[in-house]
Amino acid sequence: MSRIRHESHISADQLVKTYDGRPVLDGVTLTVSAGQCLGVVGENGSGKTTLLHLLAGTTVPDAGTVTRHGTVALAAQELPFGDDDTVGSLLDVSLAPARAALSELDAAAEALAEGDPGSDDRYAAALARVEELDAWDAERRADLALQGLGAPTDRQRRLAELSVGQRYRVRLACLLAEGVGILLLDEPTNHLDAGALGYLTERLRSHPGAVVLVSHDRMLLDDVCFALLDLDPTAESGPKVYGGGYTEYKRAKAAERARWEQRYAAEAAEETQLKQDASAARNRLISSWRPEKGTNKHGRATRAPGQLHNVQRRLDDLVARRVSRPPEPLRFSCPDLDGAGSGAVLTASGIAVPGRLTLDAGAAIALSAGDRLVVAGANGAGKSTLLGVLAGRVEPAAGSVWRARSARVGLLAQESDFPDTDLGAARLYERQAARLVARGELASGDVVPLKSLGLFTGPDAARPVNRLSTGQRRRLALALLLLRAPHVLLLDEPTNHLSVTLVDELTEAILRTTVAVVVATHDRRLRADLAGWPSLELAA
Repeated sequence: MSRIRHESHISADQLVKTYDGRPVLDGVTLTVSAGQCLGVVGENGSGKTTLLHLLAGTTVPDAGTVTRHGTVALAAQELPFGDDDTVGSLLDVSLAPARAALSELDAAAEALAEGDPGSDDRYAAALARVEELDAWDAERRADLALQGLGAPTDRQRRLAELSVGQRYRVRLACLLAEGVGILLLDEPTNHLDAGALGYLTERLRSHPGAVVLVSHDRMLLDDVCFALLDLDPTAESGPKVYGGGYTEYKRAKAAERARWEQRYAAEAAEETQLKQDASAARNRLISSWRPEKGTNKHGRATRAPGQLHNVQRRLDDLVARRVSRPPEPLRFSCPDLDGAGSGAVLTASGIAVPGRLTLDAGAAIALSAGDRLVVAGANGAGKSTLLGVLAGRVEPAAGSVWRARSARVGLLAQESDFPDTDLGAARLYERQAARLVARGELASGDVVPLKSLGLFTGPDAARPVNRLSTGQRRRLALALLLLRAPHVLLLDEPTNHLSVTLVDELTEAILRTTVAVVVATHDRRLRADLAGWPSLELAA
């Protein structure tokens, strides 16, 4: 294990980043030492991905500094690839620094043996680089990571032939093979099955360097993080670090929110009272110069200015120190969905899609209102394909699927694909609603306003779709799914890309709704929450 990775650390001081005149990050300060993993949480659009790019150096901050000691690798949420890219070509990119370092070490050793001038320094520098990257072990690390994550090990396999989950596991294996000191991970558990999640958890626990982890995976945050950085607003305005994992963070955040609301209410009441006292003192000051007949009229005139000054000073002090109004948090509100009667709404049996899915003869599916089903299986077993067949998006080569004529079947796919458009999220939602009404698929009175779902703030709802974060696009996909008021909800990895808060709220909605629900997920906490549901296990 590289000594240099044991010394790797990263810190940031008062980072500020603005896009389109909108502050995305303001005053972010953090320090992550070797052997530590810092989790980053916050609502979708709060700047989590932007922060990772600032830490990696791929984006320049408007203000503030980042200090890195050690090599850095960033695993982004999205994985672009070309038609000819293979498992091997992706690995070649990741292993190139280690291979180059070993090649330079060989050349430096040869020069040293031949007594070339300056060869001592050259060899020392090359050896330091090899040690920094732990380059001798790079190829073995790649093989172990591919196997541990359950990724395809055939380096000739084209990425275009792999499932989304398989491609992401290859990408993650490449990152772990690099042997860098500082890992920056953006939603690394998306598309990982149980075995791969276990392997990743152990690798993060044992990583000798520093890790900064953006994740919605509540169990992973509990398992590997020494602290969580929350990018959402706080009483002190800036981001805040909470010690411990997700469970401790959730408890501390709720307690802090309650204190914030109580303090704001108390200070608002105090301000109202002080303003009333100031008004009364001002009135006494004015009236004291025209006193009624009697004694001590000059004494009253003398005290009035002092009383007004004292009240005004207390009011100024309060205004200077009082906390801001707690912003109203986004709270997901799932509309009441109609279960479409008591009979069956969807059945399927004998489904086969060559190379992707074969449903055992005894594994028939029959769904009525309120029915529940978890579809389980390793990556590549056909879970997404099965949900696509049930939704009518994939045509099976064999088997039968029946949907009640009046039943609306809605699918939330693993990835949310939207056109590259300047159209705002709310406007796109409204256009889709208008199309459904025009086609007679939805009554105009049944259209659920986007703002009532609690998925977007006003400014974010107006933002063009092509400028939404990955998580915000996922929210939009969820909104469009619910717009159709489906009688059957097919949810494929529904927690992917969502904030941890929304994941909790979505879980509650899934458990509460009266319509039929089918969920395919590797999210361990969600699986635990749905432990009482019937399960269909697909063989790989």
